[in-house]
Amino acid sequence: MHADRSFIRLRDLWKIYGHGENGLEALKGVSLDIAKGEIVSVMGPSGCGKTTLLNCLSGLDDVSRGEVWIEGTNYASLQAKQRDAYRAKHMGFVFQSYNLIPVLTAAENVELPLLCAGAKPKEARERAVLALSRVGLQERAGHRPGELSGGQQQRVAIARAIVNEPLIVWADEPTGALDSKTTIMVMDLIEHLNRTERITFVVVTHNPDVAGYADRTLYMDSGTVIDERKTPARRPRDDAAGGWA
Repeated sequence: MHADRSFIRLRDLWKIYGHGENGLEALKGVSLDIAKGEIVSVMGPSGCGKTTLLNCLSGLDDVSRGEVWIEGTNYASLQAKQRDAYRAKHMGFVFQSYNLIPVLTAAENVELPLLCAGAKPKEARERAVLALSRVGLQERAGHRPGELSGGQQQRVAIARAIVNEPLIVWADEPTGALDSKTTIMVMDLIEHLNRTERITFVVVTHNPDVAGYADRTLYMDSGTVIDERKTPARRPRDDAAGGWA
Protein backbone atom coordinates (compact mmCIF):
# COMPACT_ATOMS: atom_id res chain seq x y z
CA MET A 1 0.00 0.00 0.00
CA HIS A 2 2.85 2.39 0.87
CA ALA A 3 5.58 1.25 -1.51
CA ASP A 4 6.95 4.73 -2.25
CA ARG A 5 8.68 5.93 0.90
CA SER A 6 10.35 8.96 -0.62
CA PHE A 7 8.06 11.51 1.06
CA ILE A 8 10.18 11.84 4.21
CA ARG A 9 13.77 10.58 4.18
CA LEU A 10 16.33 10.67 6.97
CA ARG A 11 19.97 9.94 6.25
CA ASP A 12 22.57 9.45 8.99
CA LEU A 13 20.81 11.86 11.37
CA TRP A 14 22.67 12.88 14.52
CA LYS A 15 21.60 15.16 17.35
CA ILE A 16 24.25 16.01 19.93
CA TYR A 17 23.57 18.32 22.84
CA GLY A 18 26.66 20.08 24.15
CA HIS A 19 30.23 19.86 22.88
CA GLY A 20 33.30 17.72 23.19
CA GLU A 21 33.54 14.94 25.75
CA ASN A 22 30.47 16.25 27.57
CA GLY A 23 28.26 16.09 24.47
CA LEU A 24 25.11 13.99 24.78
CA GLU A 25 24.34 11.92 21.68
CA ALA A 26 20.54 11.93 21.61
CA LEU A 27 20.32 10.57 18.03
CA LYS A 28 23.04 8.41 16.52
CA GLY A 29 22.99 8.06 12.76
CA VAL A 30 19.28 7.42 12.24
CA SER A 31 18.19 6.65 8.67
CA LEU A 32 14.59 5.90 7.71
CA ASP A 33 11.92 6.55 5.08
CA ILE A 34 8.26 7.45 5.56
CA ALA A 35 5.70 7.29 2.76
CA LYS A 36 3.05 9.89 2.12
CA GLY A 37 -0.18 8.81 3.79
CA GLU A 38 1.42 6.49 6.34
CA ILE A 39 0.79 6.32 10.04
CA VAL A 40 4.12 5.52 11.68
CA SER A 41 4.44 5.01 15.42
CA VAL A 42 7.68 5.36 17.36
CA MET A 43 8.16 3.39 20.58
CA GLY A 44 10.94 2.85 23.07
CA PRO A 45 11.94 3.51 26.69
CA SER A 46 11.97 7.00 28.17
CA GLY A 47 15.04 8.95 27.12
CA CYS A 48 15.72 6.82 24.04
CA GLY A 49 15.38 9.74 21.60
CA LYS A 50 11.76 9.47 20.43
CA THR A 51 10.80 13.09 21.04
CA THR A 52 14.19 14.31 19.83
CA LEU A 53 13.59 12.41 16.58
CA LEU A 54 10.19 14.05 16.22
CA ASN A 55 11.64 17.49 16.89
CA CYS A 56 14.43 17.03 14.36
CA LEU A 57 12.05 15.67 11.73
CA SER A 58 9.73 18.64 12.17
CA GLY A 59 12.50 21.23 12.32
CA LEU A 60 11.74 22.32 15.87
CA ASP A 61 15.33 21.27 16.70
CA ASP A 62 18.38 21.79 14.53
CA VAL A 63 20.22 18.61 13.55
CA SER A 64 23.89 18.20 14.41
CA ARG A 65 24.59 16.42 11.14
CA GLY A 66 22.78 14.36 8.57
CA GLU A 67 19.87 15.06 6.26
CA VAL A 68 16.09 15.37 6.56
CA TRP A 69 14.40 15.36 3.15
CA ILE A 70 10.71 16.24 2.80
CA GLU A 71 9.09 16.26 -0.63
CA GLY A 72 12.53 16.25 -2.26
CA THR A 73 13.86 19.24 -0.28
CA ASN A 74 16.66 18.95 2.27
CA TYR A 75 14.51 20.45 5.01
CA ALA A 76 17.25 20.33 7.64
CA SER A 77 19.50 22.52 5.50
CA LEU A 78 16.97 25.36 5.17
CA GLN A 79 17.39 28.61 7.03
CA ALA A 80 15.32 28.90 10.21
CA LYS A 81 12.82 31.31 8.63
CA GLN A 82 12.35 28.97 5.66
CA ARG A 83 11.74 26.01 7.96
CA ASP A 84 9.30 28.08 10.01
CA ALA A 85 7.36 29.01 6.88
CA TYR A 86 7.23 25.43 5.61
CA ARG A 87 6.20 24.14 9.05
CA ALA A 88 3.39 26.69 9.36
CA LYS A 89 2.02 25.79 5.94
CA HIS A 90 2.47 22.02 5.79
CA MET A 91 2.72 20.63 9.35
CA GLY A 92 0.54 20.20 12.40
CA PHE A 93 1.37 19.21 15.98
CA VAL A 94 -0.48 17.33 18.72
CA PHE A 95 0.93 17.03 22.24
CA GLN A 96 0.05 15.06 25.36
CA SER A 97 -0.78 18.22 27.33
CA TYR A 98 -3.12 19.64 24.61
CA ASN A 99 -1.39 23.07 24.83
CA LEU A 100 -4.70 24.93 24.54
CA ILE A 101 -4.97 28.51 25.78
CA PRO A 102 -7.47 28.43 28.70
CA VAL A 103 -9.01 31.88 28.11
CA LEU A 104 -9.76 31.21 24.44
CA THR A 105 -12.71 29.26 23.09
CA ALA A 106 -12.21 26.11 21.04
CA ALA A 107 -12.70 28.06 17.81
CA GLU A 108 -10.25 30.75 18.94
CA ASN A 109 -7.63 28.13 19.82
CA VAL A 110 -8.02 26.45 16.44
CA GLU A 111 -7.91 29.66 14.41
CA LEU A 112 -4.84 31.03 16.19
CA PRO A 113 -2.23 29.42 13.87
CA LEU A 114 -4.05 30.86 10.85
CA LEU A 115 -4.15 34.34 12.35
CA CYS A 116 -0.45 34.13 13.18
CA ALA A 117 0.19 33.16 9.55
CA GLY A 118 -1.65 36.27 8.34
CA ALA A 119 -5.11 34.93 7.50
CA LYS A 120 -8.03 37.35 7.66
CA PRO A 121 -10.16 36.92 10.81
CA LYS A 122 -13.33 35.92 8.95
CA GLU A 123 -11.52 33.29 6.87
CA ALA A 124 -9.66 32.01 9.94
CA ARG A 125 -12.90 31.59 11.90
CA GLU A 126 -14.64 29.80 9.02
CA ARG A 127 -11.73 27.39 8.62
CA ALA A 128 -11.56 26.84 12.40
CA VAL A 129 -15.24 25.91 12.60
CA LEU A 130 -14.81 23.60 9.63
CA ALA A 131 -11.84 21.92 11.33
CA LEU A 132 -13.88 21.47 14.50
CA SER A 133 -16.66 19.90 12.45
CA ARG A 134 -14.12 17.45 10.99
CA VAL A 135 -13.39 16.20 14.52
CA GLY A 136 -17.04 16.22 15.59
CA LEU A 137 -16.91 19.31 17.81
CA GLN A 138 -18.64 22.06 15.85
CA GLU A 139 -21.23 22.44 18.61
CA ARG A 140 -18.43 23.05 21.14
CA ALA A 141 -16.83 25.90 19.15
CA GLY A 142 -17.76 28.49 21.79
CA HIS A 143 -16.60 26.45 24.80
CA ARG A 144 -13.34 27.11 26.62
CA PRO A 145 -10.95 24.21 27.40
CA GLY A 146 -12.06 24.08 31.04
CA GLU A 147 -15.59 23.32 29.86
CA LEU A 148 -14.46 20.33 27.80
CA SER A 149 -13.45 16.78 28.72
CA GLY A 150 -9.88 15.61 28.18
CA GLY A 151 -10.86 13.78 25.02
CA GLN A 152 -12.68 16.82 23.68
CA GLN A 153 -9.67 19.02 24.43
CA GLN A 154 -7.43 16.66 22.50
CA ARG A 155 -9.85 16.71 19.58
CA VAL A 156 -9.67 20.52 19.64
CA ALA A 157 -5.88 20.15 19.54
CA ILE A 158 -6.21 17.83 16.54
CA ALA A 159 -8.52 20.35 14.85
CA ARG A 160 -5.86 23.00 15.44
CA ALA A 161 -3.26 20.65 13.93
CA ILE A 162 -5.28 20.08 10.73
CA VAL A 163 -6.78 23.57 10.27
CA ASN A 164 -4.03 24.49 7.79
CA GLU A 165 -4.67 21.26 5.81
CA PRO A 166 -1.17 19.91 6.55
CA LEU A 167 0.72 17.18 4.78
CA ILE A 168 2.11 15.86 8.06
CA VAL A 169 0.95 15.79 11.68
CA TRP A 170 3.53 15.08 14.39
CA ALA A 171 1.93 13.66 17.54
CA ASP A 172 3.93 13.29 20.76
CA GLU A 173 2.11 10.98 23.19
CA PRO A 174 -1.30 12.24 21.97
CA THR A 175 -3.20 9.84 24.26
CA GLY A 176 -0.84 9.90 27.23
CA ALA A 177 -3.29 11.85 29.42
CA LEU A 178 -6.41 9.95 28.34
CA ASP A 179 -8.18 6.85 29.64
CA SER A 180 -8.42 3.73 27.48
CA LYS A 181 -11.90 4.45 26.10
CA THR A 182 -11.01 8.02 25.13
CA THR A 183 -7.71 6.81 23.68
CA ILE A 184 -9.62 4.59 21.28
CA MET A 185 -11.87 7.48 20.24
CA VAL A 186 -8.91 9.79 19.58
CA MET A 187 -6.99 7.13 17.64
CA ASP A 188 -10.10 6.28 15.62
CA LEU A 189 -10.24 9.96 14.69
CA ILE A 190 -6.57 10.04 13.70
CA GLU A 191 -6.99 6.92 11.59
CA HIS A 192 -10.10 8.36 9.94
CA LEU A 193 -8.27 11.58 9.04
CA ASN A 194 -5.35 9.56 7.71
CA ARG A 195 -7.58 7.37 5.57
CA THR A 196 -9.94 10.02 4.23
CA GLU A 197 -7.57 12.98 3.89
CA ARG A 198 -4.25 11.18 3.35
CA ILE A 199 -2.54 13.09 6.16
CA THR A 200 0.74 11.48 7.20
CA PHE A 201 0.93 10.92 10.96
CA VAL A 202 4.08 10.21 12.98
CA VAL A 203 3.07 9.24 16.52
CA VAL A 204 5.37 8.85 19.52
CA THR A 205 3.76 6.56 22.08
CA HIS A 206 4.38 4.18 24.97
CA ASN A 207 1.04 2.45 24.36
CA PRO A 208 1.08 -0.73 22.22
CA ASP A 209 -2.64 -0.28 21.50
CA VAL A 210 -1.92 3.15 19.99
CA ALA A 211 0.92 1.67 17.95
CA GLY A 212 -1.57 -0.89 16.66
CA TYR A 213 -3.23 1.86 14.61
CA ALA A 214 -0.01 2.51 12.70
CA ASP A 215 1.03 0.94 9.42
CA ARG A 216 4.34 0.14 11.08
CA THR A 217 6.20 0.80 14.31
CA LEU A 218 9.79 1.92 14.76
CA TYR A 219 11.45 0.79 17.99
CA MET A 220 14.18 3.02 19.40
CA ASP A 221 16.81 2.57 22.07
CA SER A 222 19.79 4.75 22.99
CA GLY A 223 19.29 7.13 20.09
CA THR A 224 18.98 4.56 17.32
CA VAL A 225 16.22 2.64 15.58
CA ILE A 226 16.77 -0.97 16.58
CA ASP A 227 13.76 -2.63 14.95
CA GLU A 228 10.81 -2.01 12.65
CA ARG A 229 7.60 -4.01 12.50
CA LYS A 230 4.65 -3.74 10.18
CA THR A 231 1.18 -3.89 11.69
CA PRO A 232 -0.46 -7.12 10.44
CA ALA A 233 -3.82 -5.52 9.62
CA ARG A 234 -5.28 -2.09 10.18
CA ARG A 235 -8.72 -2.39 11.72
CA PRO A 236 -11.61 -0.99 9.62
CA ARG A 237 -13.20 1.88 11.51
CA ASP A 238 -15.53 3.48 8.98
CA ASP A 239 -18.14 3.92 11.70
CA ALA A 240 -15.74 5.82 13.94
CA ALA A 241 -17.39 9.19 13.32
CA GLY A 242 -20.35 8.09 15.37
CA GLY A 243 -18.21 7.94 18.51
CA TRP A 244 -16.62 11.41 18.43
CA ALA A 245 -19.45 13.53 19.77
